Amino acid sequence: MKKLIIGLLLGALGQNVWALEPGDQQRLNGIQQRWAQIQYEVPEGQRSAAFEQLASQASAFTRERQSLAEAWIWSGIVTSSWAGAQGGLGALSKAKAAKGYLEKAMALDPQALQGSAYTSLAALYDRVPGWPIGFGDAEKAEQLLKQALQVNPNGIDSLYFWGDHLYRQKRYGEARDALQKALRSAPRPGRETADAGRRKEIEALLVDVNKKLN
Repeated sequence: MKKLIIGLLLGALGQNVWALEPGDQQRLNGIQQRWAQIQYEVPEGQRSAAFEQLASQASAFTRERQSLAEAWIWSGIVTSSWAGAQGGLGALSKAKAAKGYLEKAMALDPQALQGSAYTSLAALYDRVPGWPIGFGDAEKAEQLLKQALQVNPNGIDSLYFWGDHLYRQKRYGEARDALQKALRSAPRPGRETADAGRRKEIEALLVDVNKKLN
């Protein structure tokens, strides 16, 4: 379960939140930036505690702004990242909680943050064990990723998780195309740390993909 939600990340979810009120935007940006710092700069052994603290912050945001899909999306991302950092039996319960947060976000506004709820939920379905242990489902993951790409066809995160899914399905040529396209994604202002970390993940996965193709 250690890699349960590698980056679920969505640093992705780093899409601009210009439609929000200034105070909500500032609060959300703070959560996004802290997530990227923990995911890509904090030593692995310290990430679980750091994500636990950030999860409390994200939870407070959702309690106070329950109508904001963006807040629920980031509660889902932070909680799933916490699960991945913690590992063990407790990870699955956190993954289930994250699933609920992301489903709530989709019910409120599936287009929020350029469809990031689709991407994040798909990553959970791809990484969590299947029945009878968990709710993992590769077919459901693919459906969600296709919806994410309809909303955001050129996003670094939607393309990365699509490429990762294709790799898991042994569709290596398609995976390479998706990952190469992800590397060409436009940088996101204010998301430099997340973008740099995601690009490293894409490059590492491309190495594995190319090994399968050679």
